Amino acid sequence: MQPEDKAADRLPAPNSTTRMNTACRILPIAEFAAIAPAWDTINNAHYTHPLLESRFVAKTLEHLGTGRERIAVVGADGSPDAIAVLTENRLGAWGTFQASQSPLGAMILRSGADIAGVAKALFAGLPLSCQILSLTQQDPDILPRPDDQPRLASLDYIDTARITIDRGFDDYWASRGKNLRHNMKRQRNRLEREGTELRLETLSRPEQMREGVKSYGDLESLGWKAEQGTAVHLDNEQGRFYAAMLEDYAETGNARIYRYYYNNRLSAVDLCIHNGSAFIILKTTYDESVQTSSPALLMRREYFPPIFDNHEAGRIEFYGKVMDWHTKWSDEIRTLYHVNAYRNALVARIHLR
Repeated sequence: MQPEDKAADRLPAPNSTTRMNTACRILPIAEFAAIAPAWDTINNAHYTHPLLESRFVAKTLEHLGTGRERIAVVGADGSPDAIAVLTENRLGAWGTFQASQSPLGAMILRSGADIAGVAKALFAGLPLSCQILSLTQQDPDILPRPDDQPRLASLDYIDTARITIDRGFDDYWASRGKNLRHNMKRQRNRLEREGTELRLETLSRPEQMREGVKSYGDLESLGWKAEQGTAVHLDNEQGRFYAAMLEDYAETGNARIYRYYYNNRLSAVDLCIHNGSAFIILKTTYDESVQTSSPALLMRREYFPPIFDNHEAGRIEFYGKVMDWHTKWSDEIRTLYHVNAYRNALVARIHLR
């Protein structure tokens, strides 16, 4: 399967905008299923991004939402320019729905739509009490970061890394630093000398997802997240979300759970979704008691080659905060950002001073 890069050819230049219909409708969240086809039309026409599929947003709302969210549709009914899921965060302040399990804010814009114009339309549809509107966790590869304006300001969120898949794995691997390549080889050789059998298991069928998420949670619960009460479990909200979402994506062949074993001991797990455009590593965990090797890195060293060599995606996205190990695998670092929009310039000056 070849990467789906056609959308990139249709994107306008980053600073270009197109004429917008600024009508705005605010709908109850119960109508998201009815809006989903229009959401997917925008994604399929411009981005083909796994995280921007309506089913990802729908599962997030179902398992992690409050039911008080609202849908904002900007533009013509049949062909909107933007759709956002919004929530009132506090008196006078609204924002895009942002579950901690979602790397991106719940908003999609037609390519070339002016974010300032979209914000203005949203204010027209929202209650007058809304003075500040936060559009959270935006990817500049999807929505170019706007320049600051009297009623619009952006701020850094995190730096994140990706790997563009534009060659075979051997060529990619040869381009990486000598230390990384030597480290991976040294770790593997040491484990083999110690008699440790390394085994990668790939789960991709819908009926395997629930068990895969359970094993992820079991491993994560052995580490520091268990102490903080943030580990994934099938009996908590985030565990139910991952199981349901991955089952949905697996129905169309777009989900994978990788499990890596040292002998028969589970040592690392990655939860992933993908399509021809991007391969997204959503969550990763590993056995923190392992001190002399990195099971998560060894696991990726084993499952990355087919993604490259079979052209399964156009890029691999980490979407987490850049760590030192990311920089060994990738030179492609970009900054995700938030946008704060204000109903008027006075509110902006007060908020920004």
